Amino acid sequence: MSWNPTLEPDCPEAGRLEDIETLIVPRARDLGEFEVRRALPAPKRQMVGPFIFFDQMGPVEFLTGQGIDVRPHPHIGLGTVTYLYEGEFQHRDSLGTDQMIYPGEVNWMVAGHGVTHSERTSEATRKGKSPLFGIQTWVALPEEHEEREASFEHHGAEALPELEGEGKHLRLIMGRGWGARAPVSTFTDMFYADVVMQAGAKLPLPEDHEDRGVYVTQGSVEIAGETFDAGRMMVFRPGDAITLTAGAQGARIMALGGETLNGPRHIWWNFVASSKEKIEAAKEAWAKGDWAHGRFQLPPGDDAEFIPLP
Repeated sequence: MSWNPTLEPDCPEAGRLEDIETLIVPRARDLGEFEVRRALPAPKRQMVGPFIFFDQMGPVEFLTGQGIDVRPHPHIGLGTVTYLYEGEFQHRDSLGTDQMIYPGEVNWMVAGHGVTHSERTSEATRKGKSPLFGIQTWVALPEEHEEREASFEHHGAEALPELEGEGKHLRLIMGRGWGARAPVSTFTDMFYADVVMQAGAKLPLPEDHEDRGVYVTQGSVEIAGETFDAGRMMVFRPGDAITLTAGAQGARIMALGGETLNGPRHIWWNFVASSKEKIEAAKEAWAKGDWAHGRFQLPPGDDAEFIPLP
């Protein structure tokens, strides 16, 4: 999709600093081979819309023979969204999925009642040096979908709407915004977009979503004369007209948000649920390790090991 007039800023030149409800500085976590920066959940903000977990992976360059090895582990009550800027890795899950993901594509795994998956650098990718840089998020499910059957979707970059104009390029990963709608299945009204902006380019945020946030991945953005560098997430007040301006080096941002859920969620390890009882039931099922008849199975082709219950 080419230039779309809804990308052009017809709202004020910039928001006001008081329009920023929460400023989040991610916590860095060293996973051995690479670093992860976690913006959500944060002490002052558990979710932005339905997004309850937000991790920046890398950037890192693995040497020959190296890579990521996230062993099989379980999830309930959420959907995982994987989106890469650079690199590639292999996703396997207990549904039988075996899917490589590359930059600009989206993997959307809905855990529902329960699913198990692994994420690894493939043997082919390990034969040489390989970069990895991307974002992984979790979307909390509405209560009526927490017990649904697990599912998986993969959408190539060519399937996602792309909008371009006035020094910016936007790829809509999920939901609706800027006059476009992504093909990925959703359970609530939401938006999630990858936006690359040249220096001085302006981007208005959708005003018709209840919750809105922006994470600066590269470069910087300006709001009301204040500069926010890479590695910052800003969450804005509902309804206010917000326009971001890219800094002198340009910017790459992830814009996210949407309809809020009916209440906070309980989070323990890889489980998200509206009640502690659902968390406890999942913990018990994983601890039993009954892969043949129990609630969780291991991914076909990656069932020789798993991450034990903490």
